[in-house]
Amino acid sequence: MPHRTTPVSRRTVTKAAAAAGLSVLFGAAAAGRAGAVTRLGPRTLDLSVPSAALGRSAPVRLILPSDFGAQPTRTYPVLYLLHGAHDDYTSWTRETDIEAFTEGRELIVAMPDGGPTGIPSVWRSGADYETFQLREVPALLARDYRASGVRAVAGVSTGGYGAMAHAARHPGAFTAAASYSGILDTTAPGVSTIVDAILARENLLPLSLWGNPVLNLLTWNDFNPRVRAQGLRGTALYVSSGSGLIGGNEDPLPEAMESALWLPAHSFTDTLTFLGIPVTTHYYRGGTHSWAYWKHEFTASWPMLARALGVPE
Repeated sequence: MPHRTTPVSRRTVTKAAAAAGLSVLFGAAAAGRAGAVTRLGPRTLDLSVPSAALGRSAPVRLILPSDFGAQPTRTYPVLYLLHGAHDDYTSWTRETDIEAFTEGRELIVAMPDGGPTGIPSVWRSGADYETFQLREVPALLARDYRASGVRAVAGVSTGGYGAMAHAARHPGAFTAAASYSGILDTTAPGVSTIVDAILARENLLPLSLWGNPVLNLLTWNDFNPRVRAQGLRGTALYVSSGSGLIGGNEDPLPEAMESALWLPAHSFTDTLTFLGIPVTTHYYRGGTHSWAYWKHEFTASWPMLARALGVPE
């Protein structure tokens, strides 16, 4: 069990910014309306969002509230779900029952593109997934889909990094953040090697993310959830990670990846504890870097996310 380690209008956009307590919607003017909209089911849509931050259109999958059409003036909180490396914005609906799970809970679920690495950051090579996910997508949802300013974020693997990095770098943007097997200390021993391997698998240059981890240490720290942990004060937090090879008995490659992220996750949560910032943690023996575990962790973190969003558990 988890263990708590310490005890479609301009008016809508304005309300969203006020409710969030900061202007994450400054990019609203630059965010175009959705291009192609593909309806996949009664509640599920794929949007193609023109993005100045990315220099291209990028996809976002939406799950709308059950009563969205019946209540045309109602606004809704948004749960952002971020995908991991070598995957895409379809992963949450492909790997989980998130559509059925949110039926009747009256929230919007948004699954934005994070690129082939799933690292939603400001890249030295030019792509700015942080602005896309934090400004452009929320602006569009507030304007066209009646999203309120209440937001929570959760992610797996590099998306777990994104959840904590977004919340830490933009205090107050999210009421809650959850990371499942995330990369939570970018300067911990071995993490730069993991990042290089992720980039190499997608045929990307090794310095294209944040540059050299030594020569550009200030940049690596700037995007490090552990270093920016003070920004998480007041945000409900959930962190889970497995020990992988330590006591593991499953597929060795996903086990090894999970094992490599074990100590960086502890470094992150230890820093939160030192700062007196409450976090709910679930560290478990064994496990693999896979949806078989992440689905369970999402369910375990749901009561926290639901309370933060103001929707039924």
